Amino acid sequence: MALNDVGPRGNTKECLDFGSEVVKMINFVLIKTLYFCPMIHDAFTAKKVAELLIQINAIKLEPKNPFTWASGWKSPIYCDNRIALSYPTIRTYIREQFAKQIEAIHGKPDVIAGVATGAIGIGALVAEELNLPFVYIRPKPKGHGRKNQIEGILSKNSQVVVIEDLISTGKSSMEAIKALQESEASIKCLLSIFDYNFQVAEKRFKKEGVRVYSLSDYEHLIELASENRFILKSEEEMLRKWRLAPEKWKP
Repeated sequence: MALNDVGPRGNTKECLDFGSEVVKMINFVLIKTLYFCPMIHDAFTAKKVAELLIQINAIKLEPKNPFTWASGWKSPIYCDNRIALSYPTIRTYIREQFAKQIEAIHGKPDVIAGVATGAIGIGALVAEELNLPFVYIRPKPKGHGRKNQIEGILSKNSQVVVIEDLISTGKSSMEAIKALQESEASIKCLLSIFDYNFQVAEKRFKKEGVRVYSLSDYEHLIELASENRFILKSEEEMLRKWRLAPEKWKP
């Protein structure tokens, strides 16, 4: 059921009523932009996912108080998509959109694979939605027991779609894909909830011939934030500059 609400800036919001949960959606307009991003399959979904992630603080934009990543990079954005698992309505929407896009882009694969640890939860939900087997890939083999790197049953020559929660440099995603390839799996594509659109990731995947798609990405997030005045024009410019050279950026 759709309800109406008025935000603090006087802009009208749409509220989606799911019984015990009410998720507020700020109305947004899709506009023609000058960039081209082949990773996004559906622009409307890209903005809706970005809005949902902002609503639950899975994505935080702090241009004036930047975060420090594990790599040491300073960043005006922090993204933790695992938070979405705590919101049944939102995780269901993400699960359904993954399933729709997988079937639209590739058709049903043999197996869904999640990259540990961030994509284990959502990957398993996507596999359930498609009624498919699920495996997950550790960063490296266990040091005990069977010493598995891939957990679950993966037959040779299986067609696999890999699920990620977040793509930054693409390094961990590519390591997981190589582990699957070493097990003689055929990688159909990689899908993530959110992609930072870093050039280093794009070059990495292109070099290895991996097709990559995302439900949402940095460009659509910044567009949404600007249209709804979550950020100032000066902050938008700062955020765009950061993405071009995040390793060199200083607040």
